[in-house]
Amino acid sequence: MSFRWGVATSAYQIEGATDADGRTPSIWDTFCRVPGNVAGGDTGEAACDHYRRMPEDVALLAELGVDTYRFSISWPRVQPRGRGPVNARGLAFYDRLVDELLARGIDPWVTLYHWDLPQELEDAGGWPHRDTAHRFAEYAVLVSDRLADRVPTWTTLNEPWCVAMYGYADGIHAPGRTDFPAAVRAVHHLLLGHGLAVQGMRASGVSADLGITLNLGQARPAGDDPADHEAARRADGLGVRMYLDPLVHGRYPEDVVADLAARGAVLPIRDGDLAVVSAPIDVLGVNYYFDATLAATGEVRTGPLTGMGWPITPDGCTELLLRIGRDYPGLPMVVTENGAAFDDDPGDDGFVLDEERTAFLAAHIRAVERARDLGADVRGYFAWSFMDNFEWGHGYGPRFGLVRVDYATQRRIPKQSALWYRDRIAGSR
Repeated sequence: MSFRWGVATSAYQIEGATDADGRTPSIWDTFCRVPGNVAGGDTGEAACDHYRRMPEDVALLAELGVDTYRFSISWPRVQPRGRGPVNARGLAFYDRLVDELLARGIDPWVTLYHWDLPQELEDAGGWPHRDTAHRFAEYAVLVSDRLADRVPTWTTLNEPWCVAMYGYADGIHAPGRTDFPAAVRAVHHLLLGHGLAVQGMRASGVSADLGITLNLGQARPAGDDPADHEAARRADGLGVRMYLDPLVHGRYPEDVVADLAARGAVLPIRDGDLAVVSAPIDVLGVNYYFDATLAATGEVRTGPLTGMGWPITPDGCTELLLRIGRDYPGLPMVVTENGAAFDDDPGDDGFVLDEERTAFLAAHIRAVERARDLGADVRGYFAWSFMDNFEWGHGYGPRFGLVRVDYATQRRIPKQSALWYRDRIAGSR
């Protein structure tokens, strides 16, 4: 795999058309309908209308000069209700998307699950319920049977930490539950679903690269107080090692298991599960946004911040990639998401001179290059996001895109950062 330059999106954030061509509701459709769950009462019903505007969006991708486009498949679009046969009309959209990308010289990178669980599976128990892992594996094989002849890289899950913790423990993402023991069960079943999907796709003859994408960052103690160091250890355990250890080493960290037990939570491991979870993969997707500085009393945020209030810590990206290479050797990495929301201020012509985002991308690309120079096996960088979109619980307020979307007209306008990224890619070849 040569070094890839790409951008990333997800289905619910850009597609819209939530009731078109046989698609059934996802947990995000349900979550958005509850007053107070999403800023401004926003929903993904329209989003960026990508479902209808896909050819023009792919043409715009080609103008950016990327060689890879990472997008996700909407599970309830291609397998309504999360079980049963393929919905031909829904899968046909992704069939056309793949062909359109290939015709433009862009490799498709498919994410099978980016948070839009079919609502009927949530009604049956969701990710805390073991059966969901098996339903996911069946869905993965259904999709790969249709597209694997043209898709060189597949990601099973996007950010299982967010799925489990935001969705089942904190309640700020769909399905909006607040049950920590259920969230911990969800963690194991997400990882089990990943392993079952990898095994199922391999058994069905898929020869493409298979992997998983994790949101990862360093947890730093705010000071020398042992309580600060303990807070950082716990955060690192729950956010990094709880996923990479079972995926790579076939075991959960002992200190994390003890931390969970102290909170009344147990990982529902059965005989043979960890061998499935640690099924060999070809690539690890790393979504990097920032490092966290932790005190015993909570997170400390100082220094430059993004429009979301997130710290800007490019050096942490270098350190993280080196750490993964050191602690989990032999695992090629691609930075599958990196970006920032800032207060975009368009001119009269709609153009956004987003110097802060451009500087953010430049700093993090340099950080990836430093990691590579120091020996980390990093094989690509994808900016988040291709275009402004529905930003989950924040609605349409934050804008992460390289391309501005005027939501009233659905007009796409590349920002300064898009033009810079295009030139940066061209200069690397």
